[in-house]
Amino acid sequence: MNVFYINNSEKVAGNLNFFVSLHSKKERSMSKISDYSAVLDHKYGAPGTTKREQFDEENWNFYTGLLMLGARTESKVTQEEFARRINSCKSYISRVERGLITPSIGMLYRIINALELRVDIV
Repeated sequence: MNVFYINNSEKVAGNLNFFVSLHSKKERSMSKISDYSAVLDHKYGAPGTTKREQFDEENWNFYTGLLMLGARTESKVTQEEFARRINSCKSYISRVERGLITPSIGMLYRIINALELRVDIV
């Protein structure tokens, strides 16, 4: 059984992985970064600002999509079959997996059940 772990360290890990590919050449050359939150603050503003909240939302969408894609492919289920299992359409699955939309809580539970996953909130 696959398990989703939802906690702050997951978010940080998601942010770090996502940001590595977004840095400009100048930012990548900064070898004295000791606190990555300073980079986030510089690029997207302090936590609570509109720009930072937008980034966090997009990051969560991206991360959720990656988790769903990984679980679905590990289960060897096509997007079409998966969509049928959750009473949705293939394009919806594609949009979630690409991080373009956020599934509702109800849909998230259907996704979890269809992939036979378990969610532990820690």
